Amino acid sequence: MPVIAMTQEMGSLAKDVALELTAAMNLSVMRHEVVDHVAGKMHVSTSLINRLREGKAGLIERATTDAERVALYAAEEVFELANKGNVVLRGWGATRLLRPVPHVLTVRITRSFHKRVEWLMNHLETDDRDFAESEIRRSDHAHATRMHQLFGVTWGDPVLYDLVLNTDRLSVHSCVEQIRQLSQRPEFQESEASRQLLANMTLASRVRSALKDNETTQEVNITIEAQKGRVILKGIVVNAHEQAEVEKVASMVSGVAGVENRLRLMTSSRLFTHSKT
Repeated sequence: MPVIAMTQEMGSLAKDVALELTAAMNLSVMRHEVVDHVAGKMHVSTSLINRLREGKAGLIERATTDAERVALYAAEEVFELANKGNVVLRGWGATRLLRPVPHVLTVRITRSFHKRVEWLMNHLETDDRDFAESEIRRSDHAHATRMHQLFGVTWGDPVLYDLVLNTDRLSVHSCVEQIRQLSQRPEFQESEASRQLLANMTLASRVRSALKDNETTQEVNITIEAQKGRVILKGIVVNAHEQAEVEKVASMVSGVAGVENRLRLMTSSRLFTHSKT
């Protein structure tokens, strides 16, 4: 079940490549699932989530929206979609989130700045080049900032991807053929080990989101590992009540078969600003 993670770069023709790829390989494509999931979990509009992603949100919107929660919920949905397989995932950090999974092919579709500006001008039916340039730069800045903040990487670094394709020189069809051929190579075939790794990552992401959803555990910062349905909790919590609540919340997550609680207590809760004591 192929899983292809692609970048989302305005004017690069990545969307065209993704759509043709899904038709050529009979795959589904991620459309609004992630934004709908995040907006639903946070009880906000999808337009707000889209503005935050594209760097268009106002100062008050940015200040009052929990960026960490957005990232956690987005990651949860990306993992869920990847776990189902037969899908093309664009944006939302999918190339970085899924990079550890051997059978996931990560692709960057890119294009020169001036070609991307021309694309946007044609798309918007405008001759205002300055406006188009500022929109491309704003979008790039938003993506680069998010990737650095979430993953500590430089957006566009070719080492992050298995394949980098330049639509200045390659047609959409040629890009599709390159991706299709590489996805069929032995290196990107599913194995029991790679499927289990993705399942483990998916379950750990569910637990992180569940802890963030719970008022008692939403400020907890711990390490979560999943191994074939068994969840291991590591880190430091404020008190025994919080320790028990974290284990309780984790144990109720779908797919969790057992919880190994390795959480430690701090001798002084005053070190934690979110202490409930």
